[in-house]
Amino acid sequence: MNWSELWTVVSGANKFSTAFSHVWLAIVFFRVLVFALAVQQIRGDEDRDFMCNTDEPGCSIVCYDAIVPFSHLRLWAMQLIFITCPSLMVMAHVKYRLRKDKAFIARHGTRLYNNPGKKRGALWWTYLVSLLFKIAFDAGFLYLLQYIYNGYEVPRLSKCSLAPCPITVDCFISRPTEKKIFIFFMVVSSAFSIFTCVCEIIYLVCKRIMKIISWMNEMKRINAIIELNSMIVEAKQRT
Repeated sequence: MNWSELWTVVSGANKFSTAFSHVWLAIVFFRVLVFALAVQQIRGDEDRDFMCNTDEPGCSIVCYDAIVPFSHLRLWAMQLIFITCPSLMVMAHVKYRLRKDKAFIARHGTRLYNNPGKKRGALWWTYLVSLLFKIAFDAGFLYLLQYIYNGYEVPRLSKCSLAPCPITVDCFISRPTEKKIFIFFMVVSSAFSIFTCVCEIIYLVCKRIMKIISWMNEMKRINAIIELNSMIVEAKQRT
């Protein structure tokens, strides 16, 4: 997996974002950095270090699949990919606006958008939906991790009695404390990512509401001026 290419795309999409999204990007960068440097290159495949106190062929493989149905490292990699994909929605929409603006300039000689990357109209909704997707993906993977690891716990000892194990055997997961630390980091960083996305949604919605209120006040002021001018004209006509 080429993380640098994915990072370049996400960083390019983030230039159309707010300050909250820059904070989110910094958190994701730290998560990718930890995964790429401290985890992916050091850990590798873990099933070789999983042991059960039996020599029965196939017992350790079956028990490993039951106790660790999905590696939290692979789950983390999928999570990082999924949460960065919604940024591509915004980038694709901006690219569409740029092409549309160029075509409009070629036909009419004027610009259709003063700033194609400004979050107005449909682009505002695309940006909002991308934030909702980021929250949903992070929350979904947190739930999945909690479901697989039974409350984010990594047991030092697990019992297994699945066939072809002859009896109930004791199985040991390699480096459970290390795994628990990485899971804790994953959970905390995901929670911070969700928090920044929620803050950004609140910021965007409040900003939009303030603009609507300002527009309504401006319309009231214009209507009041029009009514006042009409009254003045009627008064002049009477005199």
